Amino acid sequence: MASVCFYFHVHQPRRVKKYRHFAIGEDSTYFNDESGTSLDNKAIIEKVARKCYIPATSLLLDLLHKHKEFRVSFSFTGILLEQLEEYSPESLEIFQKVMKTGRAEIIAETYYHSLAFLYNKEEFKSQVEMHAKKIYKLFHVKPTVFRNTELIYNDELAAYVEKMGYKGILAEGADHILGWRSPNFLYKAHGTKNLKLLLKNYRLSDDIAFRFGERSWKEWPLTAPKFAQWANAINGNGNVINLFMDYETLGEHQWEDTGIFDFLRELPSELLKHPDNDFVTPSEAIKRYDVAAELSIPNYISWADVERDLSAWLSNPMQHDASNNLYSIYETVMKSKDPAVIENWRRMTTSDHFYYMCTKWFADGDVHKYFNPYDTPYDAFRYFMNALTDLRIRIETPKPEKQHKKRAGKKSSLPV
Repeated sequence: MASVCFYFHVHQPRRVKKYRHFAIGEDSTYFNDESGTSLDNKAIIEKVARKCYIPATSLLLDLLHKHKEFRVSFSFTGILLEQLEEYSPESLEIFQKVMKTGRAEIIAETYYHSLAFLYNKEEFKSQVEMHAKKIYKLFHVKPTVFRNTELIYNDELAAYVEKMGYKGILAEGADHILGWRSPNFLYKAHGTKNLKLLLKNYRLSDDIAFRFGERSWKEWPLTAPKFAQWANAINGNGNVINLFMDYETLGEHQWEDTGIFDFLRELPSELLKHPDNDFVTPSEAIKRYDVAAELSIPNYISWADVERDLSAWLSNPMQHDASNNLYSIYETVMKSKDPAVIENWRRMTTSDHFYYMCTKWFADGDVHKYFNPYDTPYDAFRYFMNALTDLRIRIETPKPEKQHKKRAGKKSSLPV
């Protein structure tokens, strides 16, 4: 039997605006939410909602109604859900309808899509707990499977996540980790009691996510029957085919005119023609299948770029400098007990800010430019550091005390 596990990651950051040096000390609004440009956060959410969230989710809802065997899973970042509430409530409502079918699952992650585990475990735990509360508030479910930002994973993370109560975790099925092993089995995470590891089948996933509309690809055009044949070939050689991808694949990365929606509409029927195929959510896969072996991954891996490592976010001095400076003020930020300060700081932990500072090139470079509002990685670094400098000044500069004087028997507070 080969079970297909469809998982989509749904995320958009709050991008830092072009915060120039002369604004430091004068402007505490750091994010490009509603500037009226095509790359402000509101405009991007509205565009992605129109091209992906609304049509793709409506299609998935139809498929769930049509095929009782069909399953789908999502991870939503908290910062994305905030923006849907604000800019596209229609998108949120359709996602909620999908969840009400009882055949969809939400995966846990960090609220701000951050690299917090690499820098501050306390903040990491806080963001995961914040995310769980947001998911319960909007969808009335409690996630039991976890995925870290950008599928960043190692043995230490697995042990930590198991202690937080999760039963499974998603990761990249990177060749240099698997060797001769297959990503189409479940594995036990090394150093845990029973945490099950679901690995992305990156070849089949990327055939949809990256190569679907590429006319120079030898397999173009990719049809549902052709893809079903590839999946059928795994029967007897694996238990679960983990198709993990960004949700924006549907309609945004792969535009509607590529035929991506028609492909998705036909795929469940084609896969279900094989009597041994079905669909599962991650938690269903964990319950159904035993582990094939224990897998140790001591060094960090991710699903980004050809290296499948941390280099998309931490490969040059700018990225390291920005990250180190950001997390160096964690204690000061939390001691401020100022909700606005803490919120702004946490929004700055979103990994996209460091992704935009990446100077890698060739094929990877094209991916790094997607939805990037900055002309160069150096601009991304400069605006981020200017905003962070202003935030630091605001929390480290003592606020002026107020004098309390009595006038005509009444108390009044006047600024010094």
